Amino acid sequence: MTRPSPIRVVLADDERMVRTALRAILSAEPDLEVAGEAATGAEAVSVVRDLRPDVVLMDVRMPGIDGIRATEQILATLAEPPRVVVVTTFENDSYVYDALRAGAAGFLLKRADADALVQAVRLVARSDSLLFPAAVRTLATAHARAHPAPPAWVAKLTAREGEVLRHMARGLTNAEIARRLEVGPATVKSHVAAVLAKTGTRDRTQAVIAAYEAGFLNGG
Repeated sequence: MTRPSPIRVVLADDERMVRTALRAILSAEPDLEVAGEAATGAEAVSVVRDLRPDVVLMDVRMPGIDGIRATEQILATLAEPPRVVVVTTFENDSYVYDALRAGAAGFLLKRADADALVQAVRLVARSDSLLFPAAVRTLATAHARAHPAPPAWVAKLTAREGEVLRHMARGLTNAEIARRLEVGPATVKSHVAAVLAKTGTRDRTQAVIAAYEAGFLNGG
């Protein structure tokens, strides 16, 4: 049986010690490969364009172009961009929230243990579930802006699309949502695509952030 290709990761952090520690943890896993490193946001954009990794671990605070701008540039200029996970010291950092709104697939704390790091990389690379949904909810609740009225897309969602969006926010995969709703995975995939189109978002994380901001997910 042919083994799947390893998940290729780029490490972007201005601290060499952090990159060295991340490389040691990831390189110890047979299904993960550190493809390259970057010490600045601008370098991260260049390295990602050259190496086309599956996942980028992106520090949000770097000299020059920070992780938020680097994430925006990567997602805007590549036809098939990698999944970006921002790495941060503080989980309620407004930089992290801005990075998620810019298109990052999730965030990871620098104090996370090795198992959490490895599982996060695998999850964002090979799964359609939300990374750390409870943490995303906490962050979104803390930073969501008040709106006098919900945006127009809220009224455009069908009842079933609304159900799917709520399950997305809980971190369920398409297969898990399909079992909950007693429909086929292909049907759920179509609903997810409709949710992304109506919310004007790139992926599940952005859609869930938008739903919290709109008040659609308030109260769970």
